[in-house]
Amino acid sequence: MELLLILAAVGAVVYFVSRSQKSTTRHRTVTLDDAKADARQAIERLGGQIYNLTGTDDASRQSLADASERFTAAGSQIEQANSPMQARLAKQTALEGLYYIRAARLAMGMDPGPEIPTLDGQKSAGEVTEKRTVDFEGRTIAASPSPSSATPNYYPGGRVAGRPVPAGWYSEPWWKPALVAGAWGVGSMLLFSTMFAGMAGVPYDAQAFESGVGDPSAETGAGDDFGGGDEYGGGDEYGGGDEYGGGDEYGGGDEYGGGDDFGGGDFGGGDGGGFDFGGFDF
Repeated sequence: MELLLILAAVGAVVYFVSRSQKSTTRHRTVTLDDAKADARQAIERLGGQIYNLTGTDDASRQSLADASERFTAAGSQIEQANSPMQARLAKQTALEGLYYIRAARLAMGMDPGPEIPTLDGQKSAGEVTEKRTVDFEGRTIAASPSPSSATPNYYPGGRVAGRPVPAGWYSEPWWKPALVAGAWGVGSMLLFSTMFAGMAGVPYDAQAFESGVGDPSAETGAGDDFGGGDEYGGGDEYGGGDEYGGGDEYGGGDEYGGGDDFGGGDFGGGDGGGFDFGGFDF
């Protein structure tokens, strides 16, 4: 009799453990499906905007080109995604593209459209609040809160190679060498200090920039997508010490997880979309 009771108890334990494992597996599958569906909504929205807009000046054309680049990258990322984290990366890429769409619309004097969810690291990066023109290594670099023929290059704000870059319009995409290389050069702190010192919308100084100020995971703790204290129920963004558990923005030494920006060694032409960055030491 005792033997039968022991066998029954063991059988019950095995049954409930097996059931729990199956439930966990189903939960993970549903979470991944939900994450992919959420990302695809943003990607489809971005694609529709790209195909319905045509740039009318340098600023809008450049923003639409950047949006198209993000659309291509997001599509590739969602096809390869096999975890909620990877699906969310695709969504973030698509959302960044939507910010470029918004910038293009503003540059053309159009209604900017509905609000876009905040990007990771965007709030802590700050924004350009006044016009600045600085001389750096023999070149003139300008920053502005609004588009113009002198500042046609937009950035929505966020982290590049582990450091914050303020949202704004620039004469050239000075952050792209770090985006490609996955690391900032020795002159980056000097450039940042020269361009943003004392600017009201940039809540940190050159030393803070150099050390990589701000914790972007703290910006996404509330109002998450799939429940829990963060985006997918971890103690921080995905249980890592930085945004996605890597040493930079998406855990791969550059912005989108590879050795360069979107799978290429440059930005389509060996430079940064018309800027060769001259004597930059980035």
